[in-house]
Amino acid sequence: MNISMASIGTSNLGVLPEAMRFPHQELSLVMIKKFNLARKQFFRQNLTFSCNRKTGITRAIAPKAKKATGPTLSSVPLANYVPVYVMLPLDVISVDNVFRDQDKCEKQFKELREAGVDGIMVDIWWGIVEGNGPGLYDWFAYRSLFQLVQKTGLKIQAIMSFHQCGGNIGDDVFIPLPKWVLAIGENNPDIFYTNRSGTRNKECLSLAVDNQPLFEGRTAVQIYSDYMRSFRENMSDFLEAGSIMDIEVGLGPAGELRYPSYTQSQGWKFPGIGEFQCYDKYMNTDFKEAATKAGHSEWDLPDDAGTYNDVPFETGFFGPNGTYLTEKGKFFLTWYSSKLLLHGDQILDEANKVFLGCEVKLSAKATGIHWWYKDASHAAELTAGYYNLDNRDGYRPIARMLSRHYGTFNFTCLEMRNSEHPAYAKSGPQELVQQVLSVGWKENIDVAGENALSRYDGYAYNQILLNARPNGINKNGAPKLKMAGMTYLRLSEKLLRIKNFKTFKTFVKKMHADLDYYPEYEKPAPLCRSKEEISMDKLLEATQRTKPFPWDEQTDARIGGILAEYWDRLLNKFFLSN
Repeated sequence: MNISMASIGTSNLGVLPEAMRFPHQELSLVMIKKFNLARKQFFRQNLTFSCNRKTGITRAIAPKAKKATGPTLSSVPLANYVPVYVMLPLDVISVDNVFRDQDKCEKQFKELREAGVDGIMVDIWWGIVEGNGPGLYDWFAYRSLFQLVQKTGLKIQAIMSFHQCGGNIGDDVFIPLPKWVLAIGENNPDIFYTNRSGTRNKECLSLAVDNQPLFEGRTAVQIYSDYMRSFRENMSDFLEAGSIMDIEVGLGPAGELRYPSYTQSQGWKFPGIGEFQCYDKYMNTDFKEAATKAGHSEWDLPDDAGTYNDVPFETGFFGPNGTYLTEKGKFFLTWYSSKLLLHGDQILDEANKVFLGCEVKLSAKATGIHWWYKDASHAAELTAGYYNLDNRDGYRPIARMLSRHYGTFNFTCLEMRNSEHPAYAKSGPQELVQQVLSVGWKENIDVAGENALSRYDGYAYNQILLNARPNGINKNGAPKLKMAGMTYLRLSEKLLRIKNFKTFKTFVKKMHADLDYYPEYEKPAPLCRSKEEISMDKLLEATQRTKPFPWDEQTDARIGGILAEYWDRLLNKFFLSN
């Protein structure tokens, strides 16, 4: 997961500049009522807006009679349609494995369906399902949830969540790993990721124990495989009915393919660079063996990379002419990031074997670490395991690895713009998203995405729409570039408030390219067996940096015109100040 915006305005489209304030701060009740009425009448008119690029003058254009203002089912090919899913609350299934509030959920699901939403995404928590003991799975609550989702006509994206819920941005629920796993960790804390000071992170198991038979005779990879196999067996009717469309395989903290380098529960705050998480005994041994094989038995793990809330120039590792630029630093970063690739590859291979023949897609998620993206060191990305520099691509090897398993590359922070973050953080979410989506398309795989933070404003939705179709709608066929799907984070009472939900419904319609909801749009082919293993040398060839595909300046499926945005900001600012 990722963070931050400097601020979000109280209007649903942004903050009103000082120059746009009303000269009079008091109006009679009658005038306010007239003002509200005028506002409603204004937005009832089906106006579109345009701006003269040379003069900057905005003008309203009334639609011609009997002519649609946007693409319609008859004028736009279905290939422009981007499915929209909504992430369910983290505790839709409680920590004691109960599906509570079923009536409330059914009402909300119906609202989503009526809004044109294609489906939902839900965490299938390891700590809940296998919480009673090794190999003891209880799927009853999740089956009840799936039955309700199926009844309301929504599709399902299921996350194999092999991580703890709690400790990350946006986590207001705590669901730990299975108790029997934590008990093993009490006697052997090195099964968890560890920073240089020796602090253990119990959010997920360290990739270093993927192949260590430490869990009642099973390795971590065997545990994950058995869990997914039990899911397939117990959810076979939903799989056969086509209700489950996507299996997202959890590969680390927050379900993401990364190290837990920035954890709030350990004191991290934005925009800290985070810390390397490779100081458990298994990772240390692995590094020493690799360094010795490379002829440098004297090399140790970094001791100059700072702490969670440092900034790059305060450290020896990430500063100007820092260790990351030396032979030793490059060797360490290649080893650190390559371990992540091997970890993802092995677990996705197991997932592919488990779901072989099922009409589902496999996917994996990487997170949008946008802070320090515009610093030469890319420090926050490096501590998370993304060896990405201005002259080295840290994401294309992930995309290439995913291509072996016919996997979808899921990425976050789709809603963010550079201007929403403080300058000192050197954030670049727009360039980061452009880079990551581009490398996925270059490796000929599907890319999908999520927003990082819950947003309800037109600016966020328009940014997502731009990323979903970077070169716009193609009225003559499939867009050159198009995301395979988008998952909105997340279902809540706030989303369903009248004003917010109205904007969200417009967003869904625009993601669908103004086409009608089409439930059969996404029908995955039976999953094929993973292709031949890709050597590490071949994966690392993908680190050669190439230019991303070009993006339009703004989406052609924009929510609201320029004048509508101005009017909305103006009125919201006025009424909130009185």
